[in-house]
Amino acid sequence: MPQLTSTRTLPWYAIPWVVNGWRQVKRYPLVSVAILVFVLIIPAIFAPVVAPHDPYFGNLSHRLTPPVWQDGGTMNHILGTDKLGRDMLSRIIYGARVSLTVSLIAIFVGGIIGTVLGLISGYFGGKIDAVIMRLVDISLSLPTILLALVLVAAVGPSFGTVITVLIVLLWARYARLTRGETLAMKERDFIARARVAGASNTRIMFKYIFPNVVNSLIVLATLQVGYVILLESALSFLGAGLPRAEPAWGVMVADGRELIVTAWWVSMFPGLAIMLTVLSLNLLGDWLRDHLDPKLRNL
Repeated sequence: MPQLTSTRTLPWYAIPWVVNGWRQVKRYPLVSVAILVFVLIIPAIFAPVVAPHDPYFGNLSHRLTPPVWQDGGTMNHILGTDKLGRDMLSRIIYGARVSLTVSLIAIFVGGIIGTVLGLISGYFGGKIDAVIMRLVDISLSLPTILLALVLVAAVGPSFGTVITVLIVLLWARYARLTRGETLAMKERDFIARARVAGASNTRIMFKYIFPNVVNSLIVLATLQVGYVILLESALSFLGAGLPRAEPAWGVMVADGRELIVTAWWVSMFPGLAIMLTVLSLNLLGDWLRDHLDPKLRNL
């Protein structure tokens, strides 16, 4: 009788190699940092220098030119062009600047608001804590897309609209984290000694408690960059984010959704940039969490 053979999607001898490779990527952040540097940071900072074309200028005679390695491609447009004849590589490079700017502003402003309110809530407690925590619950319960659509209907899609939505959604996460750390920290002996020495409440919060919360805030901020980029891209994809003319990654993915069969590169390359950036930031955030937390460092 013929022997039955089992089919595997992955050879058995390749499984340990794949698992070990993934562990190495998670253990060493250099891979994630390298991806971030070449996909996000360098394009964002040096966009006018490295971009080969004006991201806003289109030439209809060159519309939907395929990438250079396909038939009909040209070295003048390495990653092809979109339906308006705009260079895809240039728009992806400038899109990195948009994503990084939105993320830094939203996380910086939202982080400051949330950290200050979290310190106040955790340190003073009582009615102040109850009011701030109810605001946190309200903020976390707001539907992101609905809030963005309401603001867009009221004031129109703009850079400020996206920033406002992101700040409203982000500050509560920092407030909740800071409050939890503050509740545990304010019972320590060195805080009691500071009170006996006559230190004011403001001095205790920002000189003694805040430095002990910074590590957790850094990890959260690192993870939030990827979350913000993904959220901004989703809002732009739905038309509730940046204006359609802006070279934002989410806008570019939305522009190519109806051309995914005939001109796959219009959506594929900005989507790949989003995926690599968010994945690298999440891996880097995991490494920072393990490195900065003494309890996880030796696991």
